[in-house]
Amino acid sequence: MTTVVRGSSDTLTRDALTVLQPGFVGTTAPDWLLRQIGEGLAAVGLFGRNIVTPEQLTALNAQLRAERDDVLVAIDEEGGDVTRLEVRDGSSFPGNYALGTVDDTDLTREVAQELGRRLAACGVDLNWAPSADVNANPDNPVIGVRSFGADARLVGRHTIAYVEGMQAAGVAACIKHFPGHGDTNVDSHHALPRIDVGLDTLHARDLLPFREAIAAGPKAVMSAHILLPALDADRPATLSPQILNGLLREELGFDGLIITDGIEMQAIASTYGIERGSVLAIAAGIDAICVGGGLADEGTVLSLRDALVNAVRNGDLPEERLAEAAARVRSLAEWTRRARTAAAEPGAAQQEGSAPGTVRSDIGLIAARRAIRVTAGELPYEPVTGTPYVASFAPVANIAVGAETPWGVAPELAKLLPGTVADTYGEPEADASALVSEVLAKAADRRIVAVVRDVHRHAWMAAALEALIDARPDTVVVEMGVNRATPKGALHIATHGAARVCGRAAAEVITGQGAGA
Repeated sequence: MTTVVRGSSDTLTRDALTVLQPGFVGTTAPDWLLRQIGEGLAAVGLFGRNIVTPEQLTALNAQLRAERDDVLVAIDEEGGDVTRLEVRDGSSFPGNYALGTVDDTDLTREVAQELGRRLAACGVDLNWAPSADVNANPDNPVIGVRSFGADARLVGRHTIAYVEGMQAAGVAACIKHFPGHGDTNVDSHHALPRIDVGLDTLHARDLLPFREAIAAGPKAVMSAHILLPALDADRPATLSPQILNGLLREELGFDGLIITDGIEMQAIASTYGIERGSVLAIAAGIDAICVGGGLADEGTVLSLRDALVNAVRNGDLPEERLAEAAARVRSLAEWTRRARTAAAEPGAAQQEGSAPGTVRSDIGLIAARRAIRVTAGELPYEPVTGTPYVASFAPVANIAVGAETPWGVAPELAKLLPGTVADTYGEPEADASALVSEVLAKAADRRIVAVVRDVHRHAWMAAALEALIDARPDTVVVEMGVNRATPKGALHIATHGAARVCGRAAAEVITGQGAGA
């Protein structure tokens, strides 16, 4: 019998805690979280529920670092539709689809650097962004405007620019969702997506942005909970040694931190369970387990810690693999600690990957304005000057975006046209005729602004919009999702995102104040 000499229980426990990136509930750190940081927890994930104001967030992160100076504070701040920093008001940045539409990599770099500067000022040092997914499937329910676009090379060059800008601000960037979530029609929050394409397509399309961006030096990569039989017929990417080690490490040469997408997402939780899934993920090559979007308590942290420790003791997880993963987490924490220190020094030099020039604080609005695309109807457009009626047709928000984040045109239009009236309409139980009748009755003689998202994906929305325009040809249409349908309305405005600044840019056009009007 071979005797296996293992590390101390304390070392195993600390390593197991080190590879976890849990969330929590509240706007101050709960006692259990501070206790686990003291025990060895090396990272914390922030979500919208944890943030009220920049000042509160700064105080929260100072509280965490009072317990441990090198704790990694991570956030899912893509800008655009997916914002945590501005979850209550909507983002000051338009998001990837808008940036890809403009296709100015200097602009993307500048947007990312300003976003990174704001994160760093609040004490955040790891951003689970950007999305490097190629939105190859226009019916994709979870990526959409989170992608720079449907062209792999465009996505690649903007992913590089985003990484450079974010890390120039001293915040580690994390490209996701490897090896590419863009050709799915299932949301991995709810089930396990499967992509049945060949290796040639994967390399030419989905993998190309990752291959190119890795050369730019992102500090982290996030795995996708998707099954790609051409790469591994049995296990999703998060649990696949062939994909994580064979492809990402060996073929693409990535040597930074590999993080899971939320381990409690149903693609993993309903098929493997989060404890077994976490063990399989670390064994396959993952370095950090993201958990806490839905599960956010001490019991979850302890159960995952114990699952990893017991897997080592039982021989199901090599101790060396767990130690290697923990070492990568500590290495990234050291990089972020140095970046914070350097950024705080008077007259500090530009950070690694920095672009020359001064970043403008209003760069998000500038980008949103540049992303606007306007199609005029047959008759000359008369700008709205009275008090319009805004009818927003709202699909169910995916979990990554969150239903709590406001979107649309009405709040920004009301700033320019006080007295604006607005309502939001969801999918009707029957046909769209009753919905349209209600809109027409409420609008009365006001100009109608119809706001849609991904109208090409929702038959009820397309039908309602068609009937509304037939009844009121002077209706202005604002598409705030992926712009695929034929433009309709007296004026059709494609914002390429639903962030607050996208609404502002559209409102300027509607009232005749924008360059595209």
